[in-house]
Amino acid sequence: MVSKERSVCQIFSFQDCKASPDPIFELSEQCLTPKPAPIVIDNGSFQTRAGWAIPAAEFASPRLYFRSVAARSRGAARSETQIGNDIPNLEPLRWLLKSQFDRNVVVNFEIQELIFDYVFTHLGIASEGNVEHPVVLTEAPCNPLHCRQMMSELLFECYHVPYVSYGVDGLYSFYHNNTHRGIHPPHTGIVLSSGYHCSHILPVVNGRLDAVNSKRVNMAGSQAASYLQRLLQLKYPGHLAAITLSRMEELLHEHSYTAVDYHEELEKWRNPEFYEREVHRMQLPFSGKVPGGCVSVEERQERRAQQLRRLQEINARRREEKLQQDQDRLDRLMAVQELLDDGLLDQFHKRLVELNMDSAEELQSYINKLQLAVEQGRQKLLHSDTAEGRMEVSELEQPMDEGDGVRETLMDPDFPEDTLPEKSANLVQPMFNMAEYHQLFVGTERLRCPEILFQPSLTGEDQMGLMETLQYVLARYTPEQQEALVSNVFLTGGNMQYPGMRDRVERELLAMRPFQSHFKVTMASQPALDAWYGARDWALEHPPGGAAAEGWISRQEYEEKGGEYLSEHCASNVFIPMKLAKPVAGRPAEASVTTQTSTAASAAVSMVTSTQTPSCSTVAADVSMVTS
Repeated sequence: MVSKERSVCQIFSFQDCKASPDPIFELSEQCLTPKPAPIVIDNGSFQTRAGWAIPAAEFASPRLYFRSVAARSRGAARSETQIGNDIPNLEPLRWLLKSQFDRNVVVNFEIQELIFDYVFTHLGIASEGNVEHPVVLTEAPCNPLHCRQMMSELLFECYHVPYVSYGVDGLYSFYHNNTHRGIHPPHTGIVLSSGYHCSHILPVVNGRLDAVNSKRVNMAGSQAASYLQRLLQLKYPGHLAAITLSRMEELLHEHSYTAVDYHEELEKWRNPEFYEREVHRMQLPFSGKVPGGCVSVEERQERRAQQLRRLQEINARRREEKLQQDQDRLDRLMAVQELLDDGLLDQFHKRLVELNMDSAEELQSYINKLQLAVEQGRQKLLHSDTAEGRMEVSELEQPMDEGDGVRETLMDPDFPEDTLPEKSANLVQPMFNMAEYHQLFVGTERLRCPEILFQPSLTGEDQMGLMETLQYVLARYTPEQQEALVSNVFLTGGNMQYPGMRDRVERELLAMRPFQSHFKVTMASQPALDAWYGARDWALEHPPGGAAAEGWISRQEYEEKGGEYLSEHCASNVFIPMKLAKPVAGRPAEASVTTQTSTAASAAVSMVTSTQTPSCSTVAADVSMVTS
């Protein structure tokens, strides 16, 4: 039987994709009639996706995909800011990049306004300072009220939008996939969402987020990319500049995987055959031209002869220049000597002072030395002319450094050229593989970087991993509620796309759940895009306007209830308003003011607690009803 030998060397090249500017779409009539269509914006910390909530097939996917970054030099005008895909390569401008996010919360609303300008302009909305379309926008789980207030103020006051709806990206993805799988609402389950800056565990009970038991893990894609960059830079210190963050993100997306059993997988990598078969060699760009690598022996001899002739010409020219300098100095000294012979003593002593000499004897000594040097220089020049360039190195030459000893030997006319060592053309020399030198061997790094999601201690972080946090969240429910939650464990987010992620979560759940208990883990059909698709589905099923419009905030509600107001729906956060005590009229004694303030604050806290407690009990009752 003939067996085909499998190639064990896997060499890959970095794609180094360059972004191209997004086109400016024309506003279609379907976006305006019979009424303005909603704009769906998935405001992600890694990538922003925007499109229309229209049933037509041509609007079924986002129109815009771009990185959520802006680049503007210090002191540059606002119009000179580059947004998203206007930046072809992020690495040269990495130090100028700014984002609207701190972790997963929007805090820089100047950059957020630039992002909105980019989205509305490229979607074809040309109305100046007025957007007549409702906006569906994603926000972080348990988004701070101040951040929502600033976002609502930006949309209503700056763009004059008629309606706004906020929702959580992971819950939109959960809603979208459950709908397509035929699971009728209300949905119950637990969402594991991992994005670019952090990961979340979101319990959903009867179609509503249980915000009290939601948790966040500060480990996600950006930490994995930074960890991979640090590992490879320590491994290859000669390629620090080539190991960029963009290439590390490409390595994570294309070449990494999640180990089902981390320690067992590391043991496999100890096997040399397994290593050679599974290691990915990433080829860095390089120039294959080696200086002097393709020069023949005759060419090298001709180059050396040219160098010898050039050095001889330089040496002869220097001797002529030195002879001329000595002759000029000798003429000046002889002119001073003639003043003494003519009896002009005053002028003679004046010139001696200018020459920094003390007596006529010292002057005569310098004249004798210069005459000897000039005579020797003339004889050498004459000897070089008659002997066809054969010259000796004079001691009157200017001092040479240590490296001039080689040049002196080369300029010696008696030095035979044949004695120079020549490398034999037939001598076998070891060849330097330039391509292999510019390769990154990515081995265990392929699984070590995604592992930080389960073991943050690998990067030095003192916090629980994703599955430990999930176990902590489940422990806050009754056994019946736990059974209902783990029956629909849903994985979503761009950082969940590693191969083997679902198997790893199933293995961890099998270890933490009781014996013979049932659970089900499902992965989003498109983990990075399902949040936008879910928001679009929700906007199509719940159009704005009318008395029964759930989840939409109108401009009138914004003005009456404030910017932090949230209209809840199946994929939104839970709105818990802040009850602030009104100041007491007048100025009583300081002690009484302190007492009244503390009493009002404790009353407000107790009121918030009392409003949360019934909801938790209601949630528990609902879960019991679902499980029964």
